[in-house]
Amino acid sequence: MDLTIIGWVWLGIIIGVLVGVTVSAFGASAKIGDLEREIFHHIAIRDALKEEIFRLENQSKPQPRKKRNLKVKSIKVGD
Repeated sequence: MDLTIIGWVWLGIIIGVLVGVTVSAFGASAKIGDLEREIFHHIAIRDALKEEIFRLENQSKPQPRKKRNLKVKSIKVGD
């Protein structure tokens, strides 16, 4: 009688371990897939930002403004 109970307990432990490993493997693979998608998203953003930086660095400088010819009127102080 005791031997059968011990056998069933061991069988339950073995089946529980196998099911636990399988479930955790599926959970980990889903998490890894999400992380890989996030990495590809960040790589795409980085490449777009690099292109924008290169585009902004290679722009020619704008022409300086022409100086205005303003004539200053003589102002008398204390009149």
